[in-house]
Amino acid sequence: MENDILNYTQNRELSWLKFNKRVLEEAQDPTVPLLERMKFVAIFTSNLDEFFMIRVGSLFDMVQTDSNTTDSRSGMTPGEQLGKIFEAVAPLYKERDKTYAEIKKQLSPYGVCGLDFKELEQSEKKYVKKYFKEQILPILSPQIVDANHPFPHLLNKEIYVTANLKYKDKSMQGIVPVPQFVSDILYLPGHDIRYIRMEKVIMEYLDLVFEQYEVTDKNYICVTRNADIAPDDEALEVNDDFRYLMKETLHKRRRMAVVRLEVAEKLSEEMEQYFCGKFAIQPNQIFRTKMPMKLAYMFAISGNLPEAMKRSLVYPAFTPQNSALVQEGSPMKQQIRKKDLLLYYPYESMNPFLRLIKEASTDPNVLTIKITIYRLAKKARLVEYLCAAAENGKEVTVLIELRARFDEQNNIDWSERLEEAGCRVIYGFDGYKVHSKVCLITYRNRNEIQYITQIGTGNYNEKTAAMYTDLSLMTANVEIGRDASEFFKNMSISNLDGMYNRLIVAPTSLKQRVLYLMDEEIRKGTGGRIIMKMNSLTDVDFIEKVSEASRAGVKIDLIVRGICCILPGVKDYTDNVTVTSIVGRYLEHPRIFSFGTGADQKIYIGSADMMTRNTEKRVEVACPVLNEDIRRQINHYLKIMLSDNVKARVLRPDGSYEKVDKAEPRIDSQALFMQEALNAKRKTPEKPKTFLDKIRHLFGK
Repeated sequence: MENDILNYTQNRELSWLKFNKRVLEEAQDPTVPLLERMKFVAIFTSNLDEFFMIRVGSLFDMVQTDSNTTDSRSGMTPGEQLGKIFEAVAPLYKERDKTYAEIKKQLSPYGVCGLDFKELEQSEKKYVKKYFKEQILPILSPQIVDANHPFPHLLNKEIYVTANLKYKDKSMQGIVPVPQFVSDILYLPGHDIRYIRMEKVIMEYLDLVFEQYEVTDKNYICVTRNADIAPDDEALEVNDDFRYLMKETLHKRRRMAVVRLEVAEKLSEEMEQYFCGKFAIQPNQIFRTKMPMKLAYMFAISGNLPEAMKRSLVYPAFTPQNSALVQEGSPMKQQIRKKDLLLYYPYESMNPFLRLIKEASTDPNVLTIKITIYRLAKKARLVEYLCAAAENGKEVTVLIELRARFDEQNNIDWSERLEEAGCRVIYGFDGYKVHSKVCLITYRNRNEIQYITQIGTGNYNEKTAAMYTDLSLMTANVEIGRDASEFFKNMSISNLDGMYNRLIVAPTSLKQRVLYLMDEEIRKGTGGRIIMKMNSLTDVDFIEKVSEASRAGVKIDLIVRGICCILPGVKDYTDNVTVTSIVGRYLEHPRIFSFGTGADQKIYIGSADMMTRNTEKRVEVACPVLNEDIRRQINHYLKIMLSDNVKARVLRPDGSYEKVDKAEPRIDSQALFMQEALNAKRKTPEKPKTFLDKIRHLFGK
C-alpha cells in the first residue's frame, strides 16, 4: 500500500493549540484547587504568548520569504496555516475569559478579590487615588500622537493605557506605558487579599494625566512581537564573540514585527483601522480579552496566603523525596560503582546528583568534570560546586548553550561566572543547538581511569526539577563513560560525526538507531512492541515508520504530552497505534524509547523528542538502560502512565482528545508516583548518626 502521509497526520500548530486547550481544561477541573486552577490559566496564557512570538512569528517570516511552501503533514501554505490558527485561537480567548471569571468568582468568598475600580469601597477609592497621585503619577511617561509626536515603539508584552484626546478642535491619541518597575497589582489595605491591577488604576485617572484634554475611549493594549530570531541567521564576523552576538540578538528581538494585538475594550471601526495601520496587522490579529494580559502575580499571591487558607486553595505540599535507593552517609561515587542509580524527578530529589558533583569537587582522585548545560535556575548550587571544583584544581569543562530560547541572558550571566572561577566554557556549534543532558566525572584510581556518567531527560535546573517530571541515570559503566568522554572531545573540536558504542547521538545516529530498532520490531510482526514517551512528535521519517510498524501488526503506545502530528486509529494506516497525553500538576518531560519485551527489551532514555529540529538540528544524547532493576522501574512507570484514567486524554483519529473513561480503580499517575516515593522513603530507616542514635535504633526507640 502506498503510504499517503496526509491521511494520518495533522498540522503541528493546530495540534499545539489542542495541547494548550488541555492545559485550560485543567483550569476548568473542579477537583483541582482554585488557585492552582488560576495558575493553569496563567500557564495557558504564557504558553499562548510564546506560541505567537515563536511559531506565529516564524510563519509570518515564511509568508514573506517562501509563501508557496506547504506543510508536509497538512498540505497547507504558511498563509493558510495562519488563517487556521487565528480561527482556532478566537474561541480559546472566549473560553479562557469565561474560565478566569468563574475562578475569580469562586475565590471571592476566600477573600482573594481582584477588583474593578467601581467595585472598590469608598475608603479604598480614596486610598487608590492618593497612592496614584503620590507614587504613580510622578513616574509616568505619557505621550500624545500627532503630527509633531510620532507613534512610539511599543515593547513586546508590555501594557499601554490608551485614549482618544480632544483639545479645542484637535483630536489625537494618548498613550501611557504601565511602568515596568512598579508592581502589576496594587494591594488594598485590610486583612483580605483585595487588589486592583495597575493598568486599571492608570486608566481610571487618565484625566489627571492628560489634564487639559477631553479624554474618551479609554482602553489598554498589549502587542506581541515576533521573537523568532536565531543567531545562526545573523552574519558572524570572524572575530565575533558569541556572547556579544547573543546580547545583540536579545536587543533586536525587542523591535521585531507585531504578530498580535490584545485589547481590553472593543475597538471602534476607526480605532481598529488606526492600530492595523500603525502595527501593519490585519483585523484577525486583534484579540479582545476580558481578563488580565499578565497573570504572573497569581504565583506571588498563592505564596503570600495564610497557611489555613492555603490548604483549601493550593495542592497539598509535596517535597521531592530522597531516593530510598540512596544511602545518606555513603559517598555517591561508591554507591554508583556498586549499582546504576535512577532518579525520578520531582517525586525524588535532585540532591543525590548535586551531592555527586559536590563530593567530586573535593575528591583528590577526580581529574575532570564535564557537563552540557541548556537551562539553569536563577540560583544554582550546581554552578557553585562546578566553580569550587575548578578552584580546587579540577579541570572543569562546561558546554553552555547560549541559544536556549528566553533563557539567553541567564545563560550569558552563568557563563561569565563559570569563566571567572576558572572553568573552561565552550558554546557548541554554528547551526546546531546543544540540547543534550550529559555529565561526566573522570577519576584516576591507581593507574586506572574510571568514569561516572549521568544522562538526563531534563535540564540541570534545580527549580524545574521540583516542577517537571524527568529521569536522571547515573552509571559507572565503562563503555558509556568512554562514549561520554569521546562525546565531550568531539564537542570541544566541533566534530558532529563522532562514532559511539553505547550512546546514540543526534544529529548523527539517534534517529537512525531509533528507526533501526523499530525495524527490528516490524520484523516480529504481531509479536513486536513499541512504547515511547516524549513531549512532541513531528518528525516525518519517524511518523512514516510508526505507520509501517502499525501495518505490520506491531502494538505501539505513544505517550506524547504536547504536539502530536500522527493520528492514531486511522484504518489501514495507524490501526495499532494509541496516543495518550497526560497534563497534570507537574509538566511531563521524560523521553523514553522502549523496543520489545522480556529479556530482549531495549530501553533508552534521553533528551530528544521525535521532532525534526531535535533529530537533525540539535545535539541530543540517548543512553541505553542496561541495569535490569532500572528497566523494571521504567516499565513500571510506563505501565502506570498508560493506565492513567484521571489526567490522561487519548487522541482520536479526527484529531480531537477525549478523557479516558473513568473505570475503577481511578489512577492519577502523578499522584500515585508521589505516594510511591513517600512510601518507599518510609520503608527505609535512616542510618543512626550518633552513638545515642545507635542505642535508640538498637532498642527500636
